Formats: sequence, C-alpha cells, structure tokens
Amino acid sequence: MSKDRVALYLQDAHDIREGIELCKYAEEKGFEAVWQAESRLVRDAIVPMAAFAAHTTTLKVASGVTNNWTRNIGLLAATFLTLDDLAEDRIICGIGAWWDPLASKVGINRRKPLSAMRETVEVLRKLLNMETVTHFGDFHHVDGIQLDVVHGRKTPRNVPIYIGATGMKMMELTGEIADGACLNYLVHPDYNLRAMDALERGAKKAGRSIDDIDRPQLMICSVDTDRKKALDGARKMMTQYLGQQPHLMKASGVSQELLDEIHQVLTWPATEEEIEGAMHLVPDDVVQMCTASGSPEEVKAKVREYVDNGCTCPILYPLGDPKLMIDIFADGYS
Repeated sequence: MSKDRVALYLQDAHDIREGIELCKYAEEKGFEAVWQAESRLVRDAIVPMAAFAAHTTTLKVASGVTNNWTRNIGLLAATFLTLDDLAEDRIICGIGAWWDPLASKVGINRRKPLSAMRETVEVLRKLLNMETVTHFGDFHHVDGIQLDVVHGRKTPRNVPIYIGATGMKMMELTGEIADGACLNYLVHPDYNLRAMDALERGAKKAGRSIDDIDRPQLMICSVDTDRKKALDGARKMMTQYLGQQPHLMKASGVSQELLDEIHQVLTWPATEEEIEGAMHLVPDDVVQMCTASGSPEEVKAKVREYVDNGCTCPILYPLGDPKLMIDIFADGYS
C-alpha cells in the first residue's frame, strides 16, 4: 500500500461503470481520493461522484472542479450536503472560476472573478455549517436561508472547500479563504514555486501558514512500457490544451511561437482530425515539460518534481491503461 499520498483523476474518458471499478481498485491499492472533472460541456461531476461514493468505503470523493457560476448557491450547498449524506466526511468540494470562451458562449460574464469566488466560498461554507444565512452581495442574494434538514443529520457538515486556482491572484485568495488549493495540470514544476509564494501571501492575511492549506495537484500521467506510445498519448492531450486553454500553456512557459503555430491549425472547439493533424508540431520536450509521461521511472521522477515544489498529493489522470498506472503508484513515488 502507498505511504505517499496519491489520488486518481477521472474526466469522461471512461464509462461511469468503468470509473466505479477504477475507484474500487484505487481504494484497494491505497489511493486516498478520486477527483471527478467538470469543465467542458460533457460530464457533470455530481452524478459520477455519487456513483463513486456509493461503491467505496474509505476513498474521498471530490469535484475537480465544478464552477461557481452555473449552480445557484442554495442548490450548490444542498448538492454537497446530499453527497455528504451518501458518504459522510468523504466529500470534498473543489470549485473553480471556469474559463473563456466557454463561459461566454453559454451566456456567463465572468466579471470580478475574485469577488465572485470569495462570496461563493463564504456563503457555501456558512450553509454547510448549517447556519441561517443572509447575504446581499454582487453575486449572491440570499435572505434568511438554511439547509432545512427535516429528517437526518442536522449537524454541520465536514465538506472541505478547495479552490481550483491557476492565476496568482486567485491563488492568493485561495491561501486566504480555502481549505485547500487544487493545483492545475499542464503546468511546469517551476510554476508551483510561484503558486506557493501566492498561497503563502494569502495565508498570512488570514493568520495562517501555507502548511494549513492542502495542495493536491492534477497531473497528466501517460505511462506505458512502450515509451513512444506513452508520449504520443500525452502529446494528443497537450495539443488540445495548447489550442483550447492557451492561458495554461503560457503560464507554463510554452513559447508564443508554438501557440501561434497551433492556433493556425486548431479552431475551438477543435475536431479530432484537427488535433491529430497538429500533434506533430508538439515536440517530446514540450510534452514532458508539463506532463508525467514516458516510462514508469520517468513518470515517477516527474511527479517527484511537482511534490518537491509544493504539491502535497498528486491527482493522477491516466491517459493509458489506468490499472497499470494505479499499480505503478500503489507503492508511492518516492
């Protein structure tokens, strides 16, 4: 069993029933948590989280991450109360500020994202603490509401709130108000050092230290005994993100020239053919710069780089055989 903390990340690459089996397998192998994505317009986080929670007994189940714009704050709190009813003390609310152009394309104006996140966390935490809440802010207007449980536990819920922050202002806010930071993937390990500084600044504002803030981190993990196969698996996803979320790539030190070259080939949303047609533009060193890809030894070494730079728990996103990846990390990465 792993002594190092390690978690599993699932998006929509696997059937939900397969995801359930992977969660059970990860739990058996000593993984501490599963984080379910909710970013693109594909699979919501809540339904698979409930499925994973219902079929495990110790595994923590987290949203990785939902956004603070599309669910009314009362419904958001009720949702996580319900998940905690299903798996008491095993639910984590990971929440992020979403991204454009997707948000604007569905009619959401992500104005004042820091203020919006602050309000969301403040009201959500009070509601999950079973308080009666009145809040008239720029983003949330609630008047004397509470989670009015009639049958069942009326006690405060232990649902930690983690912010999925990428930019340093949001990172600083995370250090100030959140229980943890869900650090992003497809970033260079050096990015973590800037993130740690920002978290520390925020923590000091609240009279805390960075050690009070958990810092799990999403990581692309493409591992195979066939090194080329592993690298090509990560290259495809890297190409998609180069076109789709260039802010992530720029933050990691990918050159503007490569981003421009990719954008001449990819539209948004990119088709499968466009992504495959652009993959040859992305060299191995760029793939390995921001992902844990290659042989088992290479991926473990890359994970250690992120941990050495402040990550407290790798959240591994398997691009190849997920059971192989779980087996490789079952005994940790040290």
